[in-house]
Amino acid sequence: MIPGEPVTPMKAELVEQALHIVKDPPILINMVSKRVKQLTTGRAPLVERRAGLREADYALLEIIQGKITTTDLEE
Repeated sequence: MIPGEPVTPMKAELVEQALHIVKDPPILINMVSKRVKQLTTGRAPLVERRAGLREADYALLEIIQGKITTTDLEE
């Protein structure tokens, strides 16, 4: 995220789909947060880039597609 840049919310449909995979919302939030941090520090998304998506959307897509799990984000 760039300072001063408006915050764009995650796509609601992706959040709903991800909640079918990770049933506990606080865990999902933590997973997305950790993955966003990785993506903003240079890690490449594990899913195809699409116009109009932000880092949080990529994190949600990775969760939905089974590309990342809670164990993948442990440090």
